[in-house]
Amino acid sequence: MYAGRVIPVATIQGEACCAPLAEAPLSADDAEALARSLKALADPARLRILSLVAASAGGELCVCELPAPLGLSQPTVSHHLKVLVEAGFLEREKRGTWAWFRLVPGSLDAITRPLAEPVPA
Repeated sequence: MYAGRVIPVATIQGEACCAPLAEAPLSADDAEALARSLKALADPARLRILSLVAASAGGELCVCELPAPLGLSQPTVSHHLKVLVEAGFLEREKRGTWAWFRLVPGSLDAITRPLAEPVPA
């Protein structure tokens, strides 16, 4: 059991879980893992952070660039970033006094794949 902690997306990606729901039902463990990852995304500020990072030049953004467009304090932004990093959606790199963030490749695919509708034959 994960004691209420977010399960990193990499854990989901490495397992056989998350086949599209139309192909096979989720096991209880897979459903719990997917729900925890979705919970990490279920906040408007976190979705905006992912969007800002993904749309930024070079695909990365300095933490110093987030409070203004989000209209949030630095501690609140840091909390949201921590949740996204722990959930495996963002990578953090320290450069001098600033932290830079970028999307973890494939992390959003691990969430969308199980929810994808089947392609008609």
